[in-house]
Amino acid sequence: MECDIRKFFASIDHEVLISALEKHIKDEDVVWLHEKVIGSFNSGIECKGLPLGNLTSQLLVNIYMNEFDQYIKQELRVRYYIRYADDFVILQNTKIELEGLLFKINLFLNNNLKLSLHLSKVHIKTISSGVDFLGWMHFPNHRVLRTSTKRRMFKNLKENDNFKIKQSYIGLLKHGNAYKLRKQIIGTML
Repeated sequence: MECDIRKFFASIDHEVLISALEKHIKDEDVVWLHEKVIGSFNSGIECKGLPLGNLTSQLLVNIYMNEFDQYIKQELRVRYYIRYADDFVILQNTKIELEGLLFKINLFLNNNLKLSLHLSKVHIKTISSGVDFLGWMHFPNHRVLRTSTKRRMFKNLKENDNFKIKQSYIGLLKHGNAYKLRKQIIGTML
């Protein structure tokens, strides 16, 4: 099951985040500093949101979602669970098990973290049809670059004929079955 949280960074509740910080950080000055950083970003009338791409946001998101991670692993006892920011994957034996988890997960997110699943981005599929996660399609014995990621990569390369960008993509492509794509990019560097 592939899942995504709706408007994740914009929906981070400041009170919930500060409460999580206070639970794990005993130094009041450090908590105060984090409160100032968190309070410096506000997406509207409510005290919600963290700036997308900010380094402190990356750290704070992991603290915020730690309670969710613990719930998945300790309470629901999910063995195969992977999360990166607001995207996560759960593997189970049957579709019925996954559907049962989906209700519990959404309830926990709503009640404890004031978040909700992006239901149009929740997909229950078989492992043989591939798991779409972090720009790659993962199969039992290999992974390939997602088609939309590939298109975006070539569009970016067409607009930016930059050696460092090409090197970056070559590095990315080493993590999957992408020999032909790497060879294509290297061909443009000669």
